[in-house]
Amino acid sequence: MPELPEVETTCRGIKPHIIGQTVSKTVVRNSKLRWPVPDNLNQLLNQQTVRSVQRRAKYLLIHTDAGTLIIHLGMSGSLRVLKQPQTPQKHDHVDIIFKSGVSLRYTDPRRFGAVIWSSGDIYQHDLLRKLGPEPLEEQFTTERLFQLSRNKMQPVKTFIMDNHVVVGVGNIYANEALFKAGIHPDRACGKISKERYERLTIAIKDVLARAIEQGGTTLKDFVGGDGKPGYFEQELTVYGRKGEPCVKCKTLIVEIRIGNRSTCYCKKCQR
Repeated sequence: MPELPEVETTCRGIKPHIIGQTVSKTVVRNSKLRWPVPDNLNQLLNQQTVRSVQRRAKYLLIHTDAGTLIIHLGMSGSLRVLKQPQTPQKHDHVDIIFKSGVSLRYTDPRRFGAVIWSSGDIYQHDLLRKLGPEPLEEQFTTERLFQLSRNKMQPVKTFIMDNHVVVGVGNIYANEALFKAGIHPDRACGKISKERYERLTIAIKDVLARAIEQGGTTLKDFVGGDGKPGYFEQELTVYGRKGEPCVKCKTLIVEIRIGNRSTCYCKKCQR
């Protein structure tokens, strides 16, 4: 599943090709995604010029004067920039075709993603208005984590994956950040000290920043907006490494389920 670094990679990949471009046609081949693609999307986008492209959490926002196209990649979605026409395949559901001849193609084999339209204040949209701060921005702080966690008994991994607390810390990067901070993923979030939350805040920022820098993690269903996969998978320290030696102490990595998610950690390094 594309996580924040993969979505950011996609955002950066498509930006140079579509900002300032005017839409000539939108083709919807399959509207049955997580939420239905608007029947009149072609009319909504026709002759609209892309003013900016932004990521908020795992949502891609394509802004025009008339409104904003919201795209979520779901479990298996991807966006590709096509410099010339290509025959659509089975899972190529939406094409946005620009006057320049460039196209933006949305592909989604599992159809858990979304392509929807908002003509109002985008930041008050139901999908966005209650989201927490971005993990790489100043609003995400140790103090925030510490205060929001008080008197809570949920596992810290579940806590940091809550989009109301902070956006975009998906399963892969939660595993990695907790290992880097030396915190057991099942420890009650309300029993973690402020000092340890400081280490975790730094770890979350570092892990996500490095993943973005390297283009995101290469997953089976993900391809970046520029057609280049990410390579952060080569640096994963615990995720997907059950039974392999810890990179720090050589203790074998174990796997448990937290919130129905695969969770890998080192019994010795994480307390």
